Amino acid sequence: MSASLSSNTSSHLAGKVAFVTGGSRGIGAAIVRRLARDGAAVAFTYSSAEGAANDLAASIAADGGKALALRADAADAKAVISAIDQAAAHFGRLDILVNNAGVLAWSPFETFTLEDFDRTLAVNVRSVFVATQAATRHMGQDGGRVINIGSTNADRVPAAGGGVYAMSKSALVGLVKGLARDLGPRGITINNVQPGPVDTDMNPASGEQAAGLHGLMAIPRHAHGSEIAGMVAYLASAEAAMVTGASLTIDGGFGA
Repeated sequence: MSASLSSNTSSHLAGKVAFVTGGSRGIGAAIVRRLARDGAAVAFTYSSAEGAANDLAASIAADGGKALALRADAADAKAVISAIDQAAAHFGRLDILVNNAGVLAWSPFETFTLEDFDRTLAVNVRSVFVATQAATRHMGQDGGRVINIGSTNADRVPAAGGGVYAMSKSALVGLVKGLARDLGPRGITINNVQPGPVDTDMNPASGEQAAGLHGLMAIPRHAHGSEIAGMVAYLASAEAAMVTGASLTIDGGFGA
């Protein structure tokens, strides 16, 4: 891990401070590593994977970067706000928010529980609103960035059982269109990144569903977390200053 962080290091985010929800594993950890590699100080939350979170922060520090791991369940609004305020106080500012934390409940409509419905909306939608409202209070007028990790399922649901998950990710499409208007006058952009299948613990490339998913894709493989992180890094950069209110899909042609 140390070697990969120190190689190909850039500095175009030097002096910036990023906050990533759900950053200890999977796509979130890849994003944390990439933003740190590009020079940002990165605070990130975790809910249960304390060991992985501490290891990630330590590996970034060992390579000369700055990282801060904070425990906060994305469904707990007070915890999320507190973590964001702590990060801003610790690093002295906040420039980039990545709303990555998410849950996936995929089951038949007839047996889908209200508990899973409420948890899906609390984490995938409500927490995005809460974190964005809290983080943008700390952003100045010099180009803040808000980046949500959505899903290609906002546009295409290839099998039964995904209606609630797809709804939660579709909600982000409307949210960024509206908030782009609220935040634009302050120089803050807000966008969605919509991955397709990505090789994570939640959806491994070796899983039972992998072959079926690949059959729906133009590029028949799972994405790597680093590929999603690359899109996030672009949106966090000065080069993306005119990109806002957009949903950018990176799914290997899953929705083509």
